[in-house]
Amino acid sequence: MNRISIESKFVTNEVLFELKRSEELKIAHDLCLFLQEAEFPWRVLGKTLTQFIERLVNSVDKNHRINGNVSDYAYFENKDQIVICQGAVVEPGAFIAGPAFIGPHAVVRHGAYIRGSVYVGEGAVVGHTTECKGSILLPFAKAAHFNYIGDSILGYDCNLGAGTKLANLKINHKNIILALDNKKLDTGLKKFGAILGNRAQTGCNSVTNPGTIMLPETILLPNQTALGVIKR
Repeated sequence: MNRISIESKFVTNEVLFELKRSEELKIAHDLCLFLQEAEFPWRVLGKTLTQFIERLVNSVDKNHRINGNVSDYAYFENKDQIVICQGAVVEPGAFIAGPAFIGPHAVVRHGAYIRGSVYVGEGAVVGHTTECKGSILLPFAKAAHFNYIGDSILGYDCNLGAGTKLANLKINHKNIILALDNKKLDTGLKKFGAILGNRAQTGCNSVTNPGTIMLPETILLPNQTALGVIKR
C-alpha cells in the first residue's frame, strides 16, 4: 500500500478537531489551549502529553481528585496522579494508572485498561477490554469494545467499532513517516498510532497502521486496514 500525500493544512489540530467551536463541542479550555499550542496533532503526543496531564492533575487539590461514581472494585496505580471528575463512572474491574484525567460524565467500563498518560474528555467511553495509553479522547469519543488505542487522538464524537486496533509501533521500530505536501515528514516518534478527526468512525475489526490520519467524518469499513491519510 502506498501513502497518499496531502496538504498539511488539512491535518492541523484546528481543522481536525474544530477548535474554534471548542465551547460548543465541550472541549475543556485547558485541553483546547494545549492543542492550539501545537499546529499538528502528533506534536502533542509522547512526553509532551504526559507533562500536560501531570500539570493538569497537579492543579487539582489532592483531596478533590477522585469524584464521580467510582466502584470500590476498580484498581488504581499511582492514584495520587489520577483525576476523576464529577459525574464520571468507573465500573468494577477497571484499571487506571496515573497520570490520567477522566472528565465529567466519562465512563470507564469493567475490564478497561488505562495504562497512563491518558486524557478522557467529557462523556467519552473507554469500554470493556479496551486498552489505552498515551492518548486523548475528546468529548463523546467512544472506544466501547475490545479496542487498542496507543499514542493516538480520537476527535469529538468518534466511534471505534468493536475490535478496532490503532497500532502505534512499526515492525522495524523505526520512526513514523508521514507524507505531507508531497514530502516525507519524519515525526520523530517511534510510537504514534492514529489521529481521528471529529466524528470519524471505524468498523468492527479494522486496523490502522502507525501514523494513520482520518479526516473528520471519514469511515474505515469493517475488517479493513488503513495506511496514511483517509479522506471522504
